[in-house]
Amino acid sequence: MWKNIWNPSNRKVLCCNIVTALILNLFLEYMERKSLDGLMQFINDRTFVFLFNALIIFMFLSVVFVARKKLFTYSLISAGWFLVGLVNGIVLNDRKTPFTAVDLTLAKSILPILQSYLELWQIVGAVLLIIAGVIALVCLYLYSPVAKKSFDMKTNACLVMLMLALFFGVTYVGVGRGQLISDFDNLIAGYKDYGVAYGFCVTAMDTGIDRPIEYSKDRVNKVNKKMQKKLEESNVKSADKEERHPNIIFIQLESFFDLSTVKDLQVSEDPIPTFHKIQEEYTSGMLKVPVYGAGTINTEFEVITGMNVKYFGTGEYPYRSVLQNKTCDSVAYWLKEFSYETSVIHNNNASFYDRDHVFSNLGFDNFITIENMNVKSTNEAGWAKDEILTQYIMDTLEKTTSSDLIYTISVQGHGDYPSSSQEDAQIKVTGEGFSESYLNQLTYYVNQTREMDDFLKGLLELLSEYDEDTMVIAYGDHLPGMDFENADLECGNKYETPYFIWDNFGYNKANKNKESGDLSAYQLASKVLGEVNIQNGVLNQYHQTMTDSKNYQKNLKLLEYDMLYGADFSRADIDPLEPTDICFSLNPVKIESVKQNGKKYLLLGENFNEYSRVYVNGIQVNATKKSNKVLEISAGSVKDGDEITVHQVSKTNENITLNQSDVYEFYLKNVRPLYKERAVAPNKAQLSE
Repeated sequence: MWKNIWNPSNRKVLCCNIVTALILNLFLEYMERKSLDGLMQFINDRTFVFLFNALIIFMFLSVVFVARKKLFTYSLISAGWFLVGLVNGIVLNDRKTPFTAVDLTLAKSILPILQSYLELWQIVGAVLLIIAGVIALVCLYLYSPVAKKSFDMKTNACLVMLMLALFFGVTYVGVGRGQLISDFDNLIAGYKDYGVAYGFCVTAMDTGIDRPIEYSKDRVNKVNKKMQKKLEESNVKSADKEERHPNIIFIQLESFFDLSTVKDLQVSEDPIPTFHKIQEEYTSGMLKVPVYGAGTINTEFEVITGMNVKYFGTGEYPYRSVLQNKTCDSVAYWLKEFSYETSVIHNNNASFYDRDHVFSNLGFDNFITIENMNVKSTNEAGWAKDEILTQYIMDTLEKTTSSDLIYTISVQGHGDYPSSSQEDAQIKVTGEGFSESYLNQLTYYVNQTREMDDFLKGLLELLSEYDEDTMVIAYGDHLPGMDFENADLECGNKYETPYFIWDNFGYNKANKNKESGDLSAYQLASKVLGEVNIQNGVLNQYHQTMTDSKNYQKNLKLLEYDMLYGADFSRADIDPLEPTDICFSLNPVKIESVKQNGKKYLLLGENFNEYSRVYVNGIQVNATKKSNKVLEISAGSVKDGDEITVHQVSKTNENITLNQSDVYEFYLKNVRPLYKERAVAPNKAQLSE
């Protein structure tokens, strides 16, 4: 049998696999570091790890031994690893977190915003390369040679099994000696310290929360009893503390922090004066976030749910895994018990990171996005400016009769930051030893943060005069992906962003010293609710009572596992959480009348925008937006008795309708010529009114 295994064909494949695995591994590590010196240092300092990564690639290539179309299989696997290295290198140009297996699930969300990161020619080039690659693989599959009849599948399968045994043996030794770890506390450092191939595989295999050894109903009940006892004690101590039900508005600011705290950079003026003023007068501190440079939704997840993403898989986004099919305890559900209306407002598309689906499982009633906004201004990178959020926050407060929870997600500070000249910028950034293009990017960024700060100023001015108790909690979701390290910052670290808690009823101003302090993102919502003496919700109670306990993190993991993957013992006597039916607009699109303008019909109504599509009897017809009150269709599109509706469609998929107007029944007798209602025929300016 050994002679059959060690035949010339297998020896040839073995040599090719070894050489290819080493070459691909060198490529992956170079693209991670973008430096030959960094690559050589990694090989020298962590030789075992480098060779183990090559062994991982070699094991994938070992499939060739049992494949009849060896050239095709060889090319397919090699191309896959080449793409991992290439995409990782490209991704690291625009964000600081490396390319992970989880990112493959985000393709649907990422494709619509590619133009914000790549030039048109780059997108076209990438598409052409992909098409060429697919064609090449198809041709290889169809025309590549097939193994001869002498090919011995059973013998080669035994060879692969021997290789697997060797691989697991090496892995066992590596883990035992501490040269390999099963998960990364820090994804960025994990890729650099343990290799790209290993990191990518870990992110593919390590998902969910591992079942705690001590998990049981008794253990969960024991934690619950401790919480209840602590709650009773705290209520006795603060018997005079007033329970309020104010409007609670979270403002999650995209890539927001104070650039003037970076060493060796000179900023011509305070970039965020309003934020600094509020920090001085109200509750404030630094917020520890789980991501750097990207990964907004994991900070968002922690704030909304009170859960620590550290206990999930390496690089995992719970929005893209467990929350796809399961409801999750959250600040929205906590406040629903007090009849709060719960809304999310986001000046970007609804489907990014599957928020349009996930927010239903987090208990939100409304989700107002760019598809139902009249955005008037975008920045140079193509993102909607945050000033538009004020209108929809105030509108939401006015439209609802109960107290409001409004979770606001900003987008203006999002990269990629233009490196072109910023001569006309209000705030200038300078510094010795930095390239002009890098300083241009920083100058662009700091002026975006100033405009975001101005948005906060305008909003707080309105809310300070608002006749309902209101709290605003503002914070950055993560630092921008601009190669900052801890040593570059005058205070804090790159996993901390500033936050403040403001209110219009005086509590956070009067209790600034008592309430201020640093905390983690998963503790923020509970801190806010604690200030107004709202104590319901399992994790809300847990954070309010157990943060100083010895097993705080251990039991937090226990509760997270129980709620999402276990038997939900912590909610045994509570009604199960039901997903909500999300409303995508509090100002629904509306058709009020139809007027004739020559050979066209004008649909007159409200709240039309670029995502409005006209349907006649359920079939889309060509329409042109003239203004947010006028849509134009051809006269031949409708006839008596037809039903007309306007659909607000997803930015990423026009086949998905987020919301639509009531049906308008068309009858020619109700149509009047537009010119009869005006002294003269309408011009373009009149149509756009």
